[in-house]
Amino acid sequence: MKPSYAKTQSSLALADLELLLALVRGRTLAGAAERLKLDASTVFRSVKRIEKDLGELLFDRSRQGYLPTDLALRLADHAERIESQLNAAREDALKSSSEPSGSLRITTTDTILHGLLLPVLSGFAATYPRIELELIVANALADLSRRDADVAIRATRKPPEHLVGTRLGTLSAAVFASRAFLSRNERPLQFEKLDWVALDESLVDHPSLKWRRQRYPKLVPRIRCNSVMSVAGAVIWGMGVGVVPLFLMKNNPDVEIVDGPLKELETDLWILAHPDIRHLQRVKLLFDYLKENLAL
Repeated sequence: MKPSYAKTQSSLALADLELLLALVRGRTLAGAAERLKLDASTVFRSVKRIEKDLGELLFDRSRQGYLPTDLALRLADHAERIESQLNAAREDALKSSSEPSGSLRITTTDTILHGLLLPVLSGFAATYPRIELELIVANALADLSRRDADVAIRATRKPPEHLVGTRLGTLSAAVFASRAFLSRNERPLQFEKLDWVALDESLVDHPSLKWRRQRYPKLVPRIRCNSVMSVAGAVIWGMGVGVVPLFLMKNNPDVEIVDGPLKELETDLWILAHPDIRHLQRVKLLFDYLKENLAL
């Protein structure tokens, strides 16, 4: 139900737009407060004040959080354009007089972060000491249009069309087993009768699940995990065979490939950003650095 606010001349300020944008992106009072470095009660009072000033409801309160109305989304679009222009102005001001600086929010999976990125990002951080890195681990692709992150690094065969990106290389996978596990099983291996370590249904669209169901439709994994890192760990410790990216098992003397590399599981690694911030110096530097230094 729309609140009975009296319409008055709006005194909407830049700080109000920033707050509304933070709440649209954060989806909850706590999420917005974290982005703005305020407390949730301050965000709550500010939203009520802005709604009273505009005479319009800006957010529907629900169990899912603060859901923006059409007006809130339009105001958030204005705020994003202002934010983009402000970032561009800051870049111009810094280019000729200062070394690269600013914050850079990077989202990726735990597998890619620990298996590939951290050694390279350590070099990037040393090269550009004034760029602050925020690393966000998530299996789902962050909504870059809402600035949940600045840059996403993802394994995918088809990156989203609304993002711009650079292909960093190809990732391959194979069925691995530990030497200890193999010593307990006779050769040739009968894959349908082996203990398997596999991803659970939380990653139902993962290529390894589709491959296994097509290749061994009657096979029921003995051990299920909710991350590729966990599958790799269980395989290394001899708990079963499992599909693991080659880069996670590289130079590990305790495991060996028992099937593959599997052409069906090849995928590309992409670095992605929203078009509005792709021009930022720190984003460009990360794109170029990973392209030059990430060995796949």
